[in-house]
Amino acid sequence: MRKKQKQEILGILKTLLAAHEAIKKAVEKGNISGAQAILTECQQAAVTAGTSIEQSEGEGHASVCCLEEYCETVFCTYEELGEDDCNINKSCKILNRQIIMAENIVTNDIRVRKEVVFFPYKACMWDSLESVYLAAKADPDCDVYCVPIPYFEIDHDGNFGEMHYEGGLYPKDIEITDWQTYNFEERMPDAIYIHNAYDDCNYVVSVHPRFYSSNLKKYTDMLIYIPYFTLKEIEPDDQQAVDRMKHFIWVPGVILADKVIVQSEKMKQIYVNEYIKAAQENGFTGKHLDRKYLEQKISGAGSPKIDKVRSLKKEDLDIPQDWLTVIQKADGTYKKIVLYNTGVTAVLAHEDRLLDKIERTFEIFKENKEEIALLWRPHPLIQPTIRAMRPDLLDKYVRIVEKYRREGWGIYDDSTDIDRAVVLSDAYYGDGSSVVQLCQAREMPIMMQNVDV
Repeated sequence: MRKKQKQEILGILKTLLAAHEAIKKAVEKGNISGAQAILTECQQAAVTAGTSIEQSEGEGHASVCCLEEYCETVFCTYEELGEDDCNINKSCKILNRQIIMAENIVTNDIRVRKEVVFFPYKACMWDSLESVYLAAKADPDCDVYCVPIPYFEIDHDGNFGEMHYEGGLYPKDIEITDWQTYNFEERMPDAIYIHNAYDDCNYVVSVHPRFYSSNLKKYTDMLIYIPYFTLKEIEPDDQQAVDRMKHFIWVPGVILADKVIVQSEKMKQIYVNEYIKAAQENGFTGKHLDRKYLEQKISGAGSPKIDKVRSLKKEDLDIPQDWLTVIQKADGTYKKIVLYNTGVTAVLAHEDRLLDKIERTFEIFKENKEEIALLWRPHPLIQPTIRAMRPDLLDKYVRIVEKYRREGWGIYDDSTDIDRAVVLSDAYYGDGSSVVQLCQAREMPIMMQNVDV
């Protein structure tokens, strides 16, 4: 039984105990019809509570038996009212005893089941929630739902474009619930997990407005945000480095969440410090300035992304056949594999120079393709970002992608599985990205891309 449902049933039972006192007072004042009216309402309330229990716990539950006996006593008391030998005090004691017995059974014997729902949007970012989902799924007292939600690309005028839904792209062992059938407004889940915190503040993509944190907050007691990314670890007192990442902190999902889980204790301290500064600048008061509250709200328990990538082994990977033709040498052994990652921030900062850099990089790796395999994995939002914010670069970027894929000497990975690319690779080359932290967790060599070299 859900916690809310149990609380509602216990609330009905407490109301019935209070009603019995009202019945006695009405009889003492000679208001028999009033007492009978209250008894009728008592019977209806008991039936409502019993029906709710049966729907959750099945027929024949001990508390339902108590309520059935209670209804019989209510009926007899109703019939006896107004008769000379009616003893209303005795009748109410019996009614009280039956309700208290039902209350004790409900309190002690009915287990509360939690309902937890995860609302990811892009399948490639599911690894930021997966280990938490699997842990909740293993809890016998927990009903868990993974409900991928639709999202929209945003054009350069700020308008919603085509709607995307990636519910069919999740791992086969993840049970998917359709977003149109899961009515969180009615179900009121005990906890909601999200990994997109931006609501209407993102200029590239937006989840469906129904799933903005500002709306989800209304329908749960626990809204939990886990970032879909990891950041380079920095010291809390390195303000210059903090200033480069603090824009991730003052966003709707962080502000509205009841719990925020970040990658480390150091990152937690940065979140707390910068949250308080931003709250002061934006005129927030109360708990938003309470360091003790924020220390509890923000957890440095670690990122599920790191958990996932550390747990995988190369032999566990499902490697596509067309990848093997690039990776394997003539004798069947693997070449060294370099994961080449190009990011959103880099293309916004360097624009056409970054595209030129990508082409020069391809020339180098193509010359060495017999010994080294290149696995190019551009950020999944890089093309929507270019389309929305640097539209003049779109044609050139598309030509680069099409030529690379057509020539076939390297791997182009636009799949939802970032972990496969990381675990398969021997080294990282590319832009600053949360992928760097995943590669560091695997103790891989890292080389950062410099457009000027």
